[in-house]
Amino acid sequence: MTFRELHTEFFVMPNAWDAGTAVILAAAGFPAIATTSAGIAFSLAKGDHTLPDGAPSVSREVMFERIREIAAASDVPVNGDLEDGYGAEPERVAETIALAREAGLAGGNIEDYDGRELYDAELAVERIVAAREAAGADFVLTARTDGQLLRTPTSLTDSIERANRFRAAGADCLYVPGVSDLDTIRTLVTEIDGPLNVVVGLGTSTLTVADLQSAGVIRISLGGSIARAALGFIRRSAEELATKGTITFAADQIPQAELNQLFGSRPPR
Repeated sequence: MTFRELHTEFFVMPNAWDAGTAVILAAAGFPAIATTSAGIAFSLAKGDHTLPDGAPSVSREVMFERIREIAAASDVPVNGDLEDGYGAEPERVAETIALAREAGLAGGNIEDYDGRELYDAELAVERIVAAREAAGADFVLTARTDGQLLRTPTSLTDSIERANRFRAAGADCLYVPGVSDLDTIRTLVTEIDGPLNVVVGLGTSTLTVADLQSAGVIRISLGGSIARAALGFIRRSAEELATKGTITFAADQIPQAELNQLFGSRPPR
């Protein structure tokens, strides 16, 4: 099934941050995976965004080095976390989409937030129009509106309106992160005219895959959640070793032979 066809039914799409995690996630049986800009940044010992200005801390060039590695390693379609397209201008967004296609991505997200504030609605729509023109017929374009993530969030009505305008501008899938209660998610499903992506694993949300499927969500992603959990495991392991001198964490490792089989059996690319 193509990545576009997956968006006609429900599926889960976890996020990888390097080639190894891409192979492990795909081997678990997921029909598609995504990249995570946060996870990639953390793996490079950088913040998800710079402080205090909020701009992406990893350049487009460096990010795409890792995206190409993930796409090459994956046997399933890969969706790219493309930030805000790495620039305000519609032309810059179009360039980023062209790079995504060249890198082998099956789709990608474009945000309407530059790390400081939302783009003006008219400009945000123009950016999606430019992305659609650059995407071609097969590339699945996801438009993300970040108003619900802001400390002083915009109204839900405004986020829904933006999502629907992005849909009319050519987005294939819509994404409104920052919503974690099931009733509000049901409202998004009902009022947004297109497939909805919901990210899980943020904060203390107890939503399950079954909850979101029953609400009518089409696509679930994990963002940087698995990457943060992996880093949490590393920190707990280091603290155990440093303070107790024990290595109980080693019980959770994947055996060497199993990893050699998983990675070593792959054909050269």
